[in-house]
Amino acid sequence: MRRHPKKLCNSAQLKYIRNAALKLISRCNVANFVVVKNNYILIIMRTSILLSTLFTIFISSTAVAQEEISREDLMKRIETLEAEQAKSKLWDINFYGNIRTDYSFDSRQSAYSREYNLNLYPLDEKLDKNGEDINAAGSSNFLSITSRVGVKFRGPDVWGAKATGQIEADFFGNTELNKSVAATGSTGLLRLRHAAATLTWPKTTITLGQTWYPTYIPEVSPGVGNFNSSMMFNPFGWAGQIKLVQQLTPELNLNVVAYKDREFQAPNAVGASANSATFNSLMPTLHGQLQYHSKKILAGAGAEYQSLKPVLESAGLKSDEKVNSAAFFGYFKYADEKVIAKLYGITGGNLHHFVMLGGFAGYAEPNGQESYQATKTTSAWIDLASANPKIAPGAFFGYTKNAGVDAGFQNLYMRGAAGARIIDDVWRASARIDFKQNKFNISPEIEYTAARWGDTNTSATADGNMKNVANVRGLIRVMYSL
Repeated sequence: MRRHPKKLCNSAQLKYIRNAALKLISRCNVANFVVVKNNYILIIMRTSILLSTLFTIFISSTAVAQEEISREDLMKRIETLEAEQAKSKLWDINFYGNIRTDYSFDSRQSAYSREYNLNLYPLDEKLDKNGEDINAAGSSNFLSITSRVGVKFRGPDVWGAKATGQIEADFFGNTELNKSVAATGSTGLLRLRHAAATLTWPKTTITLGQTWYPTYIPEVSPGVGNFNSSMMFNPFGWAGQIKLVQQLTPELNLNVVAYKDREFQAPNAVGASANSATFNSLMPTLHGQLQYHSKKILAGAGAEYQSLKPVLESAGLKSDEKVNSAAFFGYFKYADEKVIAKLYGITGGNLHHFVMLGGFAGYAEPNGQESYQATKTTSAWIDLASANPKIAPGAFFGYTKNAGVDAGFQNLYMRGAAGARIIDDVWRASARIDFKQNKFNISPEIEYTAARWGDTNTSATADGNMKNVANVRGLIRVMYSL
């Protein structure tokens, strides 16, 4: 006689077990299914994480043959098992980064950072006794110091907000090599780029820590291959800050930021130390911005106000003199499946901390102290590129102008001035092709940067004895990303 297996539980209980298993599977978003036949439960799964939970449900069902379990107790057991599985997903950590090498060749000496990795503008003509231009000399370097590592992580909710964090560093270092002093500079050492925590509610986001300057828009940054990211034309850098993003409509956000300069800072006045103008001031830089975003368009405009205190003492007296400045900017991006177009413009005073032309001037006061006034700078650029995922050509053009200060200064603390000479304007044009395969990228680029130098007049602008100089940079960027 054929013996039939003993039924483990009745049909109603089997139905609840099956539904509970399906519910658990659907929450985990994997392809599985449950089949009930002849009072047996067959579970087909592809996710090992569910194995222990579903096996426990199956074993628990066998107890029905020995003990009747209420539907409520069965569901409580299932919910307890679900909660235990969810604990392992409270934290989510993702590592990222890239290995990057820049092969650069320059036709002329330029203002630079980190062993010519980051070039800004070509230097003025410098004649020797034979009339030869000393700065009309080329240079080259192969550097991997812009390789970077980072981690993004998510943890349990905080006050009803999704909590995330980011830490990122590269090997660019924080200090420049002093050519006259051996064993100086930190090129090749770790440099902190980002270290910030973010709390995100449905319509409000708060970021605390060091991250991009609010005037630097990552989605609307030049797509150039050069690590200089077209500095001089586009604000660049990061700072410790408190950032609030409030959603006004599904397409419109209001950004409010208070920040303090750190690595990227104002120039030093007489008697000042590195970054003292920032931490001597009680008031952080205040920034406001409106940003519109849709499927193909990102656009925004904003303004910020900065008040710095370069020194505490001047001419043997307590100094309360400050450098007050404002900046205004706007940007636009259009992107579809074929083309990416970006535009950006900014005008304001003391844009030195954005790695742009400018700074401030010092004026003599009757009591012998020095007062200050920000120099004015205007800049704009455009970047056009293909959106092809394999081979993407692109082109960039940028222009920046030094607009000077009020006449009568005694000292000039700014980028773009050298002795009795000063930059009038700088423009740059570049063309590139990005060759991309999976996470590997090779980008050859040719870049032409021209600067017009002249004698410094009483308003800190170029006036007379004008000289045009230019640098051609050939670059190959090789990058392999995690």
